[in-house]
Amino acid sequence: MKLKRGLVQVYTGNGKGKTTAAWGQAIRASGQGLRVGIIQFFKGKGSGEAKMARKLKLDVYSFCPVHPFFGGKREKLKKECGEGLAFAKRLVMSKKYDMIILDEINIAMRDRLIEVNDVLSLIKEKPKEVELILTGRGAPKKIMEAADLVTEMREIKHPYQKEIKGRKGIEY
Repeated sequence: MKLKRGLVQVYTGNGKGKTTAAWGQAIRASGQGLRVGIIQFFKGKGSGEAKMARKLKLDVYSFCPVHPFFGGKREKLKKECGEGLAFAKRLVMSKKYDMIILDEINIAMRDRLIEVNDVLSLIKEKPKEVELILTGRGAPKKIMEAADLVTEMREIKHPYQKEIKGRKGIEY
């Protein structure tokens, strides 16, 4: 199965569920015979979703495994994020995948590790039959304007407020 028209989806906001929503889309698409490629920024290959992806035969690529907030060196991360975006562009243009997820790319733009205009260029140049999903807090306004679907996850209450740390299998 091929998509006649691929859209651009953005999942952003301070609430939980952005990556989860995108991975749900990946599972649904894969179940319908679409080829899915996922590029993760700021997550290592040990995340629960990456482990499951291997079982589901989804292709996952990781760039910039450590965000500056957690001790990553900014210049190194800027280089790695740039490599990740260049890889994403090649993947999108190759038409190997019907759906490509750029997980946490909004954070890379928000933190100026990737230029917003470079991602806008990818959105404008993508083949019409490729679905593109961008996740992460702080999606730039220009990205949201260029997207076909934007969902903002809004935090109302979160376990962090009670000093409950992220739990393996639930938050990662």
